[in-house]
Amino acid sequence: MANAVYPIGREGFALGEIDWDTAVFKCYLVRGYTYSASHKFFSEVLSAGGTLVSTSAALASKTATAGVLDAADTTFVAVPSGAAIGAVIIAQASAVGGGADVADAAKRLVVFIDTATGLPTTPIGTDIPLTFDNGANKIAAI
Repeated sequence: MANAVYPIGREGFALGEIDWDTAVFKCYLVRGYTYSASHKFFSEVLSAGGTLVSTSAALASKTATAGVLDAADTTFVAVPSGAAIGAVIIAQASAVGGGADVADAAKRLVVFIDTATGLPTTPIGTDIPLTFDNGANKIAAI
C-alpha cells in the first residue's frame, strides 16, 4: 500500500465531522496493520490486527492551505524496542471542537503513511522523529 487519505476521512472533512483547525490530531506508530479504505475509527485498526506502538503529542502549527494538510514535525518519545513498525496513522484524537482524547472507537482516521523515509523502522528504545514532507503535498492533500 502507498500513502493514502482515508476516503471516510475525506467524507468527515466534507461533513464537518473532522476539523483540522480546532480538533486535536496525533500520529500513531502501528505495526501489523493492513490499510483498509473502509476503516473509519482507530479501534478498527486495532481489531484488524494492528498494534499501537507509540503516540505523538498533539500536532502543532497545523495549516490547510488549498486543501493541503501540514503541521510541524513531531517526535515519538522513547519508543519501546520491538519488531519493525511499518506505518504511521494520523487521526483526530479529540472531538471536533478540541479537548481531551476520545476513545479509540471515536478517533477518526485521516491519513495512512507507510511509504516515507525511515519506514519501516525497528525501534530500539529511543526517540523516533517524524519529519513531514516539505513538497507540494506536505502531509496529504484532501
